[in-house]
Amino acid sequence: MRIRDPIHGTVTVSDDEKPIIDSRFFQRLRSVRQLGFGDLAFPGATHTRHAHSLGAMHVASRLFDAVASRSPLSERARERFRAAVRLAVLCHDLGHMPLSHASESIAPRRALLNLPAWTGDDRGQASHEDFTARLLLDSDLTPLLARTYERHGITPELVAGLVIGRLPPGVDGFRDGGLDWTPLLRALVSGELDADRMDYLQRDSFYTGVNYGRYDLEWILQNLRAAERDGRAVLALSRAAVFAFEDFLLSRYHMFLSVYYHHTSVSFDWMLRRYYEEAPGEFEVPPSPEAFLLCDDVALWWTLRRSKNRWAERISSRRGYRRVAQFTERDTDYDLKAISLALTAAGVDHFTLESRGVLSRYHDEGETPSLFVFDPASGRLTEVSRYTPLYQRFAGAVLLSRVFVHPDQADVARPIVARLTGARAAP
Repeated sequence: MRIRDPIHGTVTVSDDEKPIIDSRFFQRLRSVRQLGFGDLAFPGATHTRHAHSLGAMHVASRLFDAVASRSPLSERARERFRAAVRLAVLCHDLGHMPLSHASESIAPRRALLNLPAWTGDDRGQASHEDFTARLLLDSDLTPLLARTYERHGITPELVAGLVIGRLPPGVDGFRDGGLDWTPLLRALVSGELDADRMDYLQRDSFYTGVNYGRYDLEWILQNLRAAERDGRAVLALSRAAVFAFEDFLLSRYHMFLSVYYHHTSVSFDWMLRRYYEEAPGEFEVPPSPEAFLLCDDVALWWTLRRSKNRWAERISSRRGYRRVAQFTERDTDYDLKAISLALTAAGVDHFTLESRGVLSRYHDEGETPSLFVFDPASGRLTEVSRYTPLYQRFAGAVLLSRVFVHPDQADVARPIVARLTGARAAP
């Protein structure tokens, strides 16, 4: 089967992948927006997790094929590994909640998902990765996966392991020629240069109408390879393409500033969280896979439009608050608390937000890095975080601090903010 995609052209779907795509759990993603409230700021940003997952699967196969063409993989391993990484990327977003990340604040406790112990700690709230693991391991999708991919030696546990980054105890994973290829395949699913990022940067850039998400994918593909490190295959990028990786980091950084942390989106996210706090139980994310099938953007908007809660009414009628100040992590001469106190004293209805996001660093201290730089002349491998200074600059958190006020009080608020910031906080 072939699918026409505005980003990648023709996306080919195998006979094994088609029943997974046709399943109710994957088709649910047609009703989950990729950028949540993004279309309130960028009218074209109505694309879905469904389209993104198909595109990311296509990119995953291109990444794998580039690596495999420069590796002595056996034919059997090549077929199996390719099928596994495509399937894991295809399914990686199955657990996203309504409006993508905006609803994770009301996710049920992770313990209610009844996940196996090897998938992680049960304390705290469930994440969308946890829901993805539940759907892969314990739903009507599970026997379909097992039956369809049995001939490849791919189990639901292996797919879930690639998505969440850990395999069940005693499971060998993906080996060939004496090497454990699990770290490399995991890096293609979720790492510094993964299929997920490589698709959504281009896709989000296209649908929002901005140019910042573009990067040199072709040059990166031509310079990817597998390298051996302590008996494990790891993803390596030739040093000739390091500048392309730096451009990729810059693209992600600029997309965070211009799109992912757009003031309209983050302010509506905040209002949605206030709605959830003030109207508990009016809309819930259920732990049951069957009930989760009906938990999508359509269900949330239906609830918001019928709610009498003040925040639900503001969201459904697109009556947001107005931004009157904005600061980045480079600004030092402002005090959000002092601004908030002054606005409160003046009777201004307002809220302040700090949007913080980590642009990189998929691995924790002590874990195997997901990307190395390879020097063809010497054969030396260097962690990308130690190779390029730009990585150090953009691997940390992005911080945007904002002040939002009721639209009717913006004229009152601006002079107060200007007095406390030396008039340097104009949006």
